[in-house]
Amino acid sequence: MTWSSSPNPNVLDRVLAALPYILPITAGLPYGLQLISQFPVFGFLLLPLAPLITVYGTLERTIPFFGLIVFFALILLVVRNENISRFIRFNTMQAILLSIILAVFSLILSLLDPSLFGALLFSTLSNVLFLGMLISVGFSLVQTFRGLYAEIPTISEAVHMQVR
Repeated sequence: MTWSSSPNPNVLDRVLAALPYILPITAGLPYGLQLISQFPVFGFLLLPLAPLITVYGTLERTIPFFGLIVFFALILLVVRNENISRFIRFNTMQAILLSIILAVFSLILSLLDPSLFGALLFSTLSNVLFLGMLISVGFSLVQTFRGLYAEIPTISEAVHMQVR
C-alpha cells in the first residue's frame, strides 16, 4: 500500500525502516536452529543480517533488560515522533508487533513440556514459529526496500491504528 500523503521514501528512509526488523529475527531465530541445521539454505537467507544479529545478540547478553530498553526507545523515540516519516514509523511499529507476537508464542511454547507433548509436536511448533517469522519479516523487508508498505493481514491493521 502506498500512502498518497507521503512521498516515495528515499533510500535512507528505506534502510532505516528495515533496521527494526532485527527484533523479530532475533526473537524467532532460536526456534529455527534445528531447521537451519537440517536445511542450510535458511541460514544462507539470514547471512546478510549476521553482523547485525551478532551485535544485537551480544548487547542483549551483556546489558540487562536491553530488549526492553530497545522496545521503549523505539516506541517513544520513533513511533510516537511525528517528525519522523510515517513509512519509518509504520515499519518500526510492525517490527515491534511481530516481536511481541513471537514473545507470546514463545511463552506458550515454553509452557509445553516436550516430554509430555512429544518431541515431534514441539519441534513442529518451533519450526512453524520460525518459518512464520521468516516469511513475514522477509516479505516486510522486500516491501520496505521497494518503498511500499508491507501489508500483513490483521497485524498491519493494528499498526495503522497505532501510527497516526
